[in-house]
Amino acid sequence: MRLSVEPSTSPADYDFTHQIRVRFVETDAMGIVHHSNYLAYFEETRVAFLAHVGHPFTEWREAGLESPVLESFVTYRQPLRFDDVISVHLALADVTRATFQMAYLITVGDTAHSTGVTVHGCITAATGRPTRLPPWLVAMGS
Repeated sequence: MRLSVEPSTSPADYDFTHQIRVRFVETDAMGIVHHSNYLAYFEETRVAFLAHVGHPFTEWREAGLESPVLESFVTYRQPLRFDDVISVHLALADVTRATFQMAYLITVGDTAHSTGVTVHGCITAATGRPTRLPPWLVAMGS
């Protein structure tokens, strides 16, 4: 297991925030957001973060790189519901030469609803073989 980050429940501990409105299609028969959608919220926020720091995911792809998810972890604290406006807070939490971890906190207002972590590697798109992270990402983690 590569996951080594304990995500905080304090929004102040995160560098980036992205808002998402919960769609009806994301809810289950109990009227709450299905657990699988939390990972999609993390992904949408991760893509927005990369664009925010000036390295959109399209740049990775143009450079022939991919950043597959190697591990993911989610703690569900309070249910999310249709039409909630959620804030997904993200922090680049741990960076090595070959992997990086991102921590997430989902809030509605002042209430923590979920925390999570994703662990990513870096591979070449052409061969699918592991490669080092881009230097700008390693520098951000320092």
